[in-house]
Amino acid sequence: MTNETIRLLMERKSMRVFEEKEVPEEVKDTILNAAMRAPTAGNSMLYSILDITDQALKDQLAVTCDHQPFIATAPMVLVFLTDYRRWYRKFKQAGCENVPAPRMGDLLLAANDAVIAAHTACIAADSLGLGSCYIGDVLEQWETHREILHLPQYVAPISMLVLGYPTQQQKERKQLSRFPKEMIVFENHYRDLTEEELQSFYDNDRAKAFYERKYISDFSVEMSRSAEEIVKNWKGKMS
Repeated sequence: MTNETIRLLMERKSMRVFEEKEVPEEVKDTILNAAMRAPTAGNSMLYSILDITDQALKDQLAVTCDHQPFIATAPMVLVFLTDYRRWYRKFKQAGCENVPAPRMGDLLLAANDAVIAAHTACIAADSLGLGSCYIGDVLEQWETHREILHLPQYVAPISMLVLGYPTQQQKERKQLSRFPKEMIVFENHYRDLTEEELQSFYDNDRAKAFYERKYISDFSVEMSRSAEEIVKNWKGKMS
């Protein structure tokens, strides 16, 4: 069973090389407006979106986000922020009594809102002929990103999306496969895969390579350190 939306979802892949072609403002506005119609907890929209148009800032993000030069050349760069500061300030302004500082549950809820908005932007862009790539490395270098993006208390980067019109080579590049459904989807209750299933879904040599390239790599260690600092900052008192 398929339709145009399902086709877009099934054929999507990350694009990292773009044509030297600007994204028209009306296209950008359509993508951003679609993102803002994404599902959100209690219609509270616990996120903000940074539209990065300053080339110097793009150049810096290309370095701080694990040295990925294509970020600097992407026509459109969006940073999605968890944002509970807006509501915290509004509660105070409205005269709410004994307002507690945003908690860990609020951080996770805001992260959900931000990522849902990001992926809505991603699919909207695909429908308009653009390609995109998620940059999880925006979670790294918290201290630097807080400074260059002017992030106050209870606001933190959670995801970044770079977009543009993909080159023909990128369009034709083979789509990566996904894990089998039976390894991912369980009915009602979680279950551990059997040793045989675990062996079958990923070759051990490839798993070791992935472990070294991702799980214990320098960028992964930095991301974990940075994430801990984001949480500490979230838990702190707002000045």
